[in-house]
Amino acid sequence: MNSKVMNTKIIRTLVKKEMLDVFRDKKTVLMMLVVPIVLYPLIFIGAMQLMAFISSSMEDENYRIAVEADDEGAFIHKLSEFQQEEDETEEGGLSTEAAAKQDGVETSEQSYKITVIDADSISDYETALNEEEIDAYVLGQIQDGKMQYEVYYLSSVTNSSYAANLVMDVFDELKEDMTRQLITDEGMDVRAILEPIHYEKQDTASSEQSLGSIMGSILPFMLIVSLLMGTMYPAIDTTAGERERGTLETILTLPVTNRQLIISKFITVAVIGMVSALLNILSMGAIALYMYKIADLQTDVASFDLAKFIPAILVCILAVFAFSLFISAVTMCVTSFAKSYKEANNYITPLMLVVMFVGYAGFIPNLELTQTMSMIPVANICLLIKNMMAFKVDYGAIAVVLLSNVAYAVIAILFLSKIYDSEAILFSDTKAGLQLFEKRSNMKKGGLPTVSDVWFVVAVTMLLMLYVGSLLQVRFGLAGVFGTQMIILFVPLFLVVYTKRDFRQTYGFAKAKLTDYLGGGLIAVGMFLLNIVIATGLMEIFPESAANVETTFSGILGDNAMAALFVIAVTPAICEEMLFRGVILNSLKAKYRIFSAVAITAALFGIYHMSLVKFIPTGLLGLVFCIAAWRTGSIYPAMVMHFINNAVSVAITYYPEQLERVLPILTKTTLSVSDVLCLLGVGAALAGIGGAILWKSGSRIAGRERA
Repeated sequence: MNSKVMNTKIIRTLVKKEMLDVFRDKKTVLMMLVVPIVLYPLIFIGAMQLMAFISSSMEDENYRIAVEADDEGAFIHKLSEFQQEEDETEEGGLSTEAAAKQDGVETSEQSYKITVIDADSISDYETALNEEEIDAYVLGQIQDGKMQYEVYYLSSVTNSSYAANLVMDVFDELKEDMTRQLITDEGMDVRAILEPIHYEKQDTASSEQSLGSIMGSILPFMLIVSLLMGTMYPAIDTTAGERERGTLETILTLPVTNRQLIISKFITVAVIGMVSALLNILSMGAIALYMYKIADLQTDVASFDLAKFIPAILVCILAVFAFSLFISAVTMCVTSFAKSYKEANNYITPLMLVVMFVGYAGFIPNLELTQTMSMIPVANICLLIKNMMAFKVDYGAIAVVLLSNVAYAVIAILFLSKIYDSEAILFSDTKAGLQLFEKRSNMKKGGLPTVSDVWFVVAVTMLLMLYVGSLLQVRFGLAGVFGTQMIILFVPLFLVVYTKRDFRQTYGFAKAKLTDYLGGGLIAVGMFLLNIVIATGLMEIFPESAANVETTFSGILGDNAMAALFVIAVTPAICEEMLFRGVILNSLKAKYRIFSAVAITAALFGIYHMSLVKFIPTGLLGLVFCIAAWRTGSIYPAMVMHFINNAVSVAITYYPEQLERVLPILTKTTLSVSDVLCLLGVGAALAGIGGAILWKSGSRIAGRERA
């Protein structure tokens, strides 16, 4: 029999087996079928009903408004007229308590009631508002010959906010009436004075374009999230699930190659992801059509031609298929390191955060699908769908997006094959579960944090930095940056202390030789020069991101250069290195090959800075810092390298004139060809010399680790 036919038959058999295993898992069926078909419609329809109920309940309320105004009852009278104009179908009431004593009047469209409260019956309006005895308090006094009104309300109370809005509408009408009366009294033409020109907006966008613009912002994010959720559980089941069930060893003894096994698993996960995504598309399309029909019955909405969306829908389906291949492969790579469902879910969390963060690209206005953006995973899919929904067709960008996702999927599959070729990864006996939530009395002293604990700490630290750290920096500037560094220091430190890990081993607190510091210093200076060239190029590609970084950085720094040196250079050299080159690198290095541990740590270091324009430079710095920590067996050289890099940046910021006289190339905003060649040559030479020193100095330590 032909070997190709035999291979195809084996893969089909394996795919069938994987499909059966996956569909036995209720979580997969739930995420693939129940969520898009049942949950999404319930959420949307329920939200519509809830909004309608809230709107109806707001209109049925009795709003109590206290009025204290020296306007001879003008405002109260206008308040009465306002409700008369608004109501048509049922009787309402406009009454006063105490002095006002007015009877109810005819009401119309709205069914709410406005009750005017005598201000004399209220001792303190703030207390009355807080205790919800009244919803709004209107105070009117004559100042400089003109009535001045102030409306007091509580924005934290819904009824109070609504009542304040009603009062402001009454004031708008009162102001217009008084203006018209003053103009009439002067014997002038009211319309000629108040309406000297006529203007109106004319939207030239078709109804299809308007709808597509709305869908293009929402649809991409929902699709990538649904694809990730759809592939997550089958990926876990086909990798970590088999380990937990103990069936992986049996499968590997069968007369099938690792490549056939990987392809079958990948096809299974990708197909389930595609089916889940298509069901999501159909479900969201049905919801959109339902909402349109409801709006069409209730109002005269503009009709649209569904046929015009067919090209966009077809391209969206192709994009979903391409992204499904990519995200399936990446998800399987991540879950292949786990030994159980629980551990795999811990590993998936950082991936979900990254995918969702990048997926927000679809919400960013004026972000174009350039050739560069077409190569960025996740973001390229979001922008492509957004453009297609807005009827912006660029066949070159479409091809680049689709092909790049397929290429990334192939790379991920090749990496996955390396994982399945590594028995050290597949059958490692090292404990890697999340121990942070175990009883502390059951923990043994010593050793390194588990990989699951590390991922958990990374996720918590990133979230705290994103929310708490950002607020601290905006509120306190340079002091807020110091607070952010304390988060980076103490979150992993709590993990190490609570789980009784070995400080020296976890953080790499070991003595380093003088040659280690010399080599590290040369590398730091060389990499700084190389990164000037890289950063300059990235600023041309991502000008908006570069401008945001510059604005943020300049807004944080103060006038004190020494304080900035301490916060920007000294503190990160300690706190960030203890997290990345300490806890993360040493824990990953204990389980994975050094190449994987270094690459993951460097990538996390780049992601941590949360900027497209800074990702590559900081990622490269993280790479050389990791290599220095590995070759020397100590974290201290990496700390010195980190300090040198940041200290030079602080010096350029605070002493540009002095540096321009000594090294003008460091302060240039644009680089000539000769500048680029000079920086590349000198930077590569210094980094190469420093690397050679470190490599020779650390050969004994690295050899001992390999042994």
